[in-house]
Amino acid sequence: MFDRSKKKSAETPIKERNSADSSTSAPPHSNVRNVAMIGPSIIIKGEVTGDEDILIEGRVEGVINLNSNQVSIGKSGDVSSDIRARVINIDGAVTGDLWAAEKVVISKSGNVSGNIVAPRVMLEDGAIFKGSIDMDPAAAIPADATLTSQQPANTAAAHMSSPGLDLKSV
Repeated sequence: MFDRSKKKSAETPIKERNSADSSTSAPPHSNVRNVAMIGPSIIIKGEVTGDEDILIEGRVEGVINLNSNQVSIGKSGDVSSDIRARVINIDGAVTGDLWAAEKVVISKSGNVSGNIVAPRVMLEDGAIFKGSIDMDPAAAIPADATLTSQQPANTAAAHMSSPGLDLKSV
């Protein structure tokens, strides 16, 4: 009898905690997003596409097209690519132009050399940024345009220019 009460009391809080966690912090299964990670020792040269969010801790050279997803560059991430995504978070180093449908966030450890086109841009204290910012993306680039691996990082294509926006590489 004594052992039974211990087992029962030990199991009950776990069940309650799990049900509380799932109802308050975890979104429904259909909204859970997969996150792929490129580790610190990985080097990718070429085009990165997919239907998942991505965390880059390694090195990427080329083009990153994740239009409906989030791209995060970790502190050890080193990216020489043009990036197109829904949300872009930068804690590492990026050389290339950024296009975000929602927002771009450059943290205090982030270093960006390139142009940004997004409706919302946030630069934290200590962030390093060299380039231009266009917060009217509808005028700068068509919504259905995608980057190709033939367009090198940090160069402006003719269809990406807009009046008053200097898209020269820095």
